[in-house]
Order: sequence, then C-alpha cells, then structure tokens
Amino acid sequence: MSRSIRALSATAAALALTLILSGCSAWFATDDGPAESTPTGEQVDSALAPFYSQVLQWDGCGDGLQCAEASAPLSYGDPAAGEISLALVRHVATGNDRIGSLLVNPGGPGGSGYDFVADSLDYATDKKLQASFDIVGFDPRGVGRSSAVSCYDSAEMDEYLYGLTEAKRGTDAWIAELAASSDAFAAACADETGPLLGSVDTQSAARDLDLLRAALGDTELNFLGYSYGTFLGATYAELFPEKVGRFVLDGAVDPSTSNFEVTKTQAVSFENALRAYLADCVTGEDCPFRGSVDNALTTIGALMASVDASPITATDGRQLGASALLTAIIYPLYQATAWPQLSVMFDTVMHGSADGAFQFADAYNGRDADGNYSDNSTESFMAINCIDYAYNADPASMRAQAAELAEAAPVIGPYMSFGDIGCANWPYTFTGERNEIHAAGAAPILVVGTTNDPATPYVWAQQLAEQLDSGTLVTYTGEGHTAYNKSNSCVNDAVDSYLVDGIVPAADPQC
Repeated sequence: MSRSIRALSATAAALALTLILSGCSAWFATDDGPAESTPTGEQVDSALAPFYSQVLQWDGCGDGLQCAEASAPLSYGDPAAGEISLALVRHVATGNDRIGSLLVNPGGPGGSGYDFVADSLDYATDKKLQASFDIVGFDPRGVGRSSAVSCYDSAEMDEYLYGLTEAKRGTDAWIAELAASSDAFAAACADETGPLLGSVDTQSAARDLDLLRAALGDTELNFLGYSYGTFLGATYAELFPEKVGRFVLDGAVDPSTSNFEVTKTQAVSFENALRAYLADCVTGEDCPFRGSVDNALTTIGALMASVDASPITATDGRQLGASALLTAIIYPLYQATAWPQLSVMFDTVMHGSADGAFQFADAYNGRDADGNYSDNSTESFMAINCIDYAYNADPASMRAQAAELAEAAPVIGPYMSFGDIGCANWPYTFTGERNEIHAAGAAPILVVGTTNDPATPYVWAQQLAEQLDSGTLVTYTGEGHTAYNKSNSCVNDAVDSYLVDGIVPAADPQC
C-alpha cells in the first residue's frame, strides 16, 4: 500500500519545478494573541466532559497564524487511562462573514495537517475558504507535533527503508529477511511509543475530531479531507452523522476495501498513471524511451528487474534497489507537472546513476540531504494502517496475491507484493471489519474523484459516493492526485459553492 497524501502532490511539484508555495505568508493579520476558544458546552458522557469543555489557548506562532494544544483521552474505551495531546494551528477567517472552523487533513495516514496549513495554506485551501472559515490544521493522534509514534533514529530508518536483502525476491529466505526487519521495526515502535501505539486507529482519530469540534465552539464539524483524510472524514460521518456540517472528501478511499484490494487497485492505478506519463513522453524530444508505450513499459520492467538483481550505488554510498526505484517512480506520478523530471530520472538511472532516483525517494520519505527525517510520517503510516486493516502473512497466500498483482500490473505489481509482512507481528492488531459507510442522516457530503488519480483510484470515489446516503460525486477527468484547488475551475467552483454557500450540485458534476 502506498501513502495517499495531498501534500505529496505539493512537494512533488515543488521538488520537480522548484516552485515556492506561498503558504501562510500571504496573510498579514496580527498573531499577537493570546485568544481563547469558547467550547459549545454540550452535554456528553461525564468521563469525556473535561475534554469536550476544555478551553483552547491560542498563541501567535508567526506568519499570522495561531497555535494551540488540545487534550484527548488515550483510549475512548477508558478515558481515565491517560491523556494525549493534539497540535493545532489556525488561520483566522479574513472576511466579515465568518462561518466557523474548517478542519483540514492532507491524508496519509501520517500526514501532518499542522504543516499542511502552516507551510502550504494556499495549496490546502483557496482565498474564498480563507475568507469564510478559520482554517484549522491538526496533527492526528500519533502524528507529528501531537503525541506521536516513534520507532527509529535516522540511521535505523535508512536501513529500514533502503536496506537490501541478500536472498532472491520471493524465496523463503527473502520472506524471512523481510519478516525479521519488520519484526524489529514493530518491536522498536512498541518500545519507543508505549501504549499510544495501540490507540492510533482511525476510529479514535475521528472521535478526536468531535472533541475538537466542541472545543472550537462549533455545533457542527466542517471538514475538508484529502486522500486518507476522506476515510477519516467518512468515519466521523458514520459515528456522528448529526454533527456533520459541510464535508468535502477529495481523492476518496473506499472504507470497505481490504488491504490486498487497496494494494491491487493502487498498483493498477499507478501503472495507468505511468502509461499516461509515457504516452506524453514518447511524443517529445527529451523522452528517454523510444517506440510505443508498451515498449517503454517493457524497458521500465527490465530496469526494475536489473536494479533488483544488481543495485546501483549512489554517490553517498547507498544502493538503489527495486523498492527504492519504485518509490522514485511513484512520487512524481502524484503530479503531472513533475513528469519532465521523471524523464530525467529515468535517463540517469538507465545510464547508471542512482542520485536522481534517491532524490525522489527521499522526498517521498521525508529525508533531507543530511540523512535526517523531517517527520514521523513513515512510522505513523505503518502504525495506523497496521491496526486499521487485517493482514495475512501466510507465504502461500502472499505468493498467490503476488501472482495476481503481477498479472494486474506487470511493471509495478511485482514490487508492491508481500506487504502483509510489515504488519504480521505488529503489537496491536485489527479486530473489526472493513465495512461500507452510509452515514445515515448526515448533511450532504461532496466526494471528489480524479479519473486517473494514481494514489486514490477513481473507482474508490465512485464507491464512497454510492455508499454515502447523502453523497454527491464531483468528477474531474484528468491526471494527478486529488483535484480541488488546482487548475480546474469547475471543481473549485463546486467545492467553494458548497463549503461557503451550502449549495449542493444539482447533479454529479463532470469537470
């Protein structure tokens, strides 16, 4: 399973094109503070009352932003068992007709909503939303500045993400090597994180949203979720349908899909995105591939097999194997504007240089040029997914799935298989079921899908919109991960009109 984070689209474009996101610097209101939020004062279970009635203290934290910290129970099943902290940042509404708060989540799981708003405000939302809402970014439990999952230092993370196996892919010895690496990582996460590791599930994060809603003083939750954030938002709508305000879910995840079906559908979608890139590439003068798209795919498949058997050594001494090269290919597929740089990367790898591939892979993994990791997105991604899904690491079952992946996506599929090993011996396991979400009684919910989204395939948006009793599907025909606040005015108008004015499209718009 690959991460589905809206922020990856932003950073892919930034890395490839050296763009500078204006982010929060576009707003110059005072952040002198402090300020307090007035909670709703609603009646809740007595064990949760202190959390719902807490007064958030907002302090200026630069660039016209205000920051606060909220408390939440470690376990909603036992609120007295301990507390965790949730980091918040907000950009106060600039207009005179403030509607309320709009909570924003960039996806992941493991993406930092705090950083999304603080660093990329104008990418997360447009000026119309900024005028009407306090834009609130938050780090979900386990992520970033909130009480966070911690596992490895940077050197250990390098080995975990980029280390190579000695045995041949798919053999019993290879599976054993992967299992040993995964088990060591899981044990480190348990040792470094403690009990929080068992409480970073999406259901608990959705309950945190309701607590934050009340603490912010909003009787209904307004929410803009991208990628995995759509699953978080849909989960909230299922738990608290009567509290749903204006919801937009862009780049949807189908909540009923199993872990393997997620992986298979993503593999097909990334391969389709790769085909789209190649169809564009082979018509240009600077393309490293010649001939048809199918010929180019065959060349890439051979390249993947080549580095899997004989890794390429980068100037920093790291060795580029197939897994790291796959990450390097996937990363620029999030944003079509990064395709020219993907061509450069392919050209350099085919000529024996690994540096360009590591640049993309490092950006995806949050690793800087000094070898340090900027966040805990990999650790929280694993921790959340390992208890949000069920896994089966039986070798025979995984081999059958690997064959299915290879047939469905011949270039990418073989290198996305055997993923169940990563969570097979996780200290905390999934005990529920993956079900459809209907959110009966909820206000209208807009679901936005991009027809060739590589990370959250369009079929998931169709399925989620169909499941939701009040779902409306907005379709963008195009490339890239997520659609809102990019270049399509049809999508932007539909989203803005609903969030700001409450106008639901009369029919499922085609943009």
